Amino acid sequence: MEVIVDILTETLEGANKTRIMYRANLNFMRFNCYLSELVENGLLVAEDGGGRRVVYRVTERGKTLLETLRKAQGFMAV
Repeated sequence: MEVIVDILTETLEGANKTRIMYRANLNFMRFNCYLSELVENGLLVAEDGGGRRVVYRVTERGKTLLETLRKAQGFMAV
């Protein structure tokens, strides 16, 4: 759950793969698994960031999930 929250949070303003991977503290293979699942489930979208750069942004569905996960984390912390 923490990894998904980290990835969705990092992509709120848009971020490239490298930035997201380091902020979520994941290795390349693990990161690609999470990223592909999030994109396939409509939680993230890949956008053209200019040139060969791809920027990932959280979708509205992803924002809803992020809000829910943050609430769940709050309940667990109590």
